[in-house]
Amino acid sequence: MDTLEFMGNHYSVDDEGFLKDPREWNEHFPEGMAPLVGISGNLTATHWDVILSIRKITGETGRCPTVYEICRMHSLRLEDLKRLFPTGYRRGACKLAGLTCREGIVHEAWLPPEKRTTVSTLLSGRTYRVDITGFLVDPSDWDEFYAIFKAQELGISEPLTGAQWKILNFLRASFEKNGTVPTVYETCEANDIGIEELERLFPMGYHRGAVKIAGLHIR
Repeated sequence: MDTLEFMGNHYSVDDEGFLKDPREWNEHFPEGMAPLVGISGNLTATHWDVILSIRKITGETGRCPTVYEICRMHSLRLEDLKRLFPTGYRRGACKLAGLTCREGIVHEAWLPPEKRTTVSTLLSGRTYRVDITGFLVDPSDWDEFYAIFKAQELGISEPLTGAQWKILNFLRASFEKNGTVPTVYETCEANDIGIEELERLFPMGYHRGAVKIAGLHIR
């Protein structure tokens, strides 16, 4: 898919259906994209509350709010969010809001110049190639040293716990088996934890925390 057509509008999207240019977004985009992300029927007021909150916060701060922030803001439980956006937070709600899936930033034009930095991180005697948003370029380069130092870089000052390693190992194993990063719903359900527990383990976010430390990212 390189174009989404709906209500006389033509939107340029990437292979995964993410809007390439946030300036093309209007209220018809989420309506046209909704059936493609598993939402049947019309978007509800709650759908729109979440979508518009994501756009507002991103526009004001230059970053996409985490799934934790949106759930708290709208008093949503994980099951509520899954019912609203069955394909996931970033692959559902954020996609409808016109954001890309990379680090929650919709487009480089939304980032102030001082935040546009390239990173090449030398950890434990070896070099790991990361992209501009700090995600590992090649997931096969991942090892436990990368996870340890990436966690420290992201603000986790204490050693990774058994519960954190369980999540990271689940993400890696699931990716190796299926070739895709599990949604936040799948990760919580498979590990029998709620969104509050996931936030305690990875306070910087699911994709920007757990997934990044696991050496993965959504393409």
